[in-house]
Formats: sequence, C-alpha cells, structure tokens
Amino acid sequence: MKAFLLAAGLGTRLRPLTNEIPKCLVPIAGKPLIYYWFQLFEKYEISEVLINLHYLPDKLRSFVEELKTSIKVELFYEKELLGSAGTVFYNKGWVGSDERFLVVYADNLTNIDISKFLRFHHKKKGLMTIGLFEAENPRECGIVDIDSSSRICGFYEKVENPPGNLANAGIYVAESKIFDIFEFRKPLDFGFDILPKLTGQIYGYKIQEYFIDIGTPENYKKACAEWEKILNKGES
Repeated sequence: MKAFLLAAGLGTRLRPLTNEIPKCLVPIAGKPLIYYWFQLFEKYEISEVLINLHYLPDKLRSFVEELKTSIKVELFYEKELLGSAGTVFYNKGWVGSDERFLVVYADNLTNIDISKFLRFHHKKKGLMTIGLFEAENPRECGIVDIDSSSRICGFYEKVENPPGNLANAGIYVAESKIFDIFEFRKPLDFGFDILPKLTGQIYGYKIQEYFIDIGTPENYKKACAEWEKILNKGES
C-alpha cells in the first residue's frame, strides 16, 4: 500500500525551534518526528511513501538519504505550496492502479493501529475514512459530526461553537476513484475544498491509540514528555 506523507508545512508557531529545521524533523525522544511515521509504516507494511517538500527541503532530503528503511521513498518538491489535497491530486499518477491509499500529516505524532483503521474502512465501504481524535480545544480544530453508523454528516472548520470535540486527525484512507470526482487545482485543501463536499459519503474512525498534533509549543512539550512514557512501556 502507498501513503502520502505531507511534510511541507512552515512550522511558524514552533519557531525558533523550526528556524533551521522543518517541523517534521523536530526531535522527540531523541529522534525526528517523521522517524516515527516510518516506524509505523514499516510495522503495518506500507510499501511506498511520497513526501512533499517545501520549507528547508535539503534538511528533509538528508534525513531520507540517511534513513535505513525497506520502504521506497519518493520526494516531491513544491516550489509553490499546492495545499494538502493539491499534493495528492497532482500526484495521482503515483498512486497508479492501487485501489486505495493513505494520506497522513507529518506534523502529528501517533501510534495508531493502521490495520484496524483499514479494516474499518473496508467494512464501511465508503469513498474515504478520516481518523478522528478528541480535541481539548475544539474551536481550534476542524470538528466532525458523525451519526450512529460513524458516517460523517457535518464539518465545522475552526468555528466558535462546534457541535462536539471529535476533530480531523489528518489521517485518511481513500479509494482511488476519488480522483474521478475532483480535479487538480491549486491550492486545493482537504479541510475546505474536498471533505465538506463528501458529507454523507465518508466515515469517521475514532483513534483509540495515542495522538497529538505537535503544531504548538505547548503540544510539542507535552508530546515529548508523553512519548517518552509510551516508548518506555513499549507501546509505540
């Protein structure tokens, strides 16, 4: 199976930490954040990964060159940011004849059981499944409303009074036929341009394992402390 690993973010909120390294390379428990994604992909037999580059691309290239992995890695440099969905739709040829593929945002830290996630998607037979987590500050996230069958019936992107606290985790599995529904343009964003138009056709999966967005100094500090405990327990 193939996975898009979206890693082109500027990491503005994490400066000065990200003045000299991309956000996906910030250290957590002695390893770059993105290292744990490769660890997860190897565990669940993801065979190929496409990483998009933009901010300080040479730093990420160097990491990949030095990485010891059985995964085939493709690097895609974006001189101009295409948006989260723009990267995926521009590279639909890379997906090829595969029926489905993963998309993950590299600035998140998780030990999600990808096998369970994929089984859920297969069972629901939807066009796409979105990983969800319980947000501590729902107003700062893209909140998702789901019905009793886990079908998504509403999206609320950083609104003042969201209807709940289940947030988009930036982890998707999608059927390749999604490329027949939307066309590439730039910028193209999953949260604003794609997902709201698929309401009723896609499902939400509640992540039971550890998950955190390390995009703020507070969350980064929290992730560093919590991940050390997870590693010590052997749960990563």
